[in-house]
Amino acid sequence: MELVLSLGIGVLAGSGIWLVLRPRTFQVIMGLSLIAYAVNLFIFGMGRITLGAPPVIDGATHVTDPLPQALVLTAIVIGFATTALFLVVLLASRGLSDTDHVDGREHDA
Repeated sequence: MELVLSLGIGVLAGSGIWLVLRPRTFQVIMGLSLIAYAVNLFIFGMGRITLGAPPVIDGATHVTDPLPQALVLTAIVIGFATTALFLVVLLASRGLSDTDHVDGREHDA
């Protein structure tokens, strides 16, 4: 289970970094979203994922830590808000400059 989770985090982070380095603004936004999802999975994985363990119950010996779940939930909400803000800025920038490139010049894709 840990190998699958770590490979998923690595693929998401690597894909996000590759997209952030692209010249088009929309690809940069999608790359930032992928990196945010990779970080969310990393935080969730740091909570020591245990299968079949009960949630937080008084007197139980094996309980699930609720803090990583709360952090990930908060990060997801903040990530959606910042992605929406980036998209609005992208649309405004495209309307003003008639291009979606980061530096404003045309590039060979």
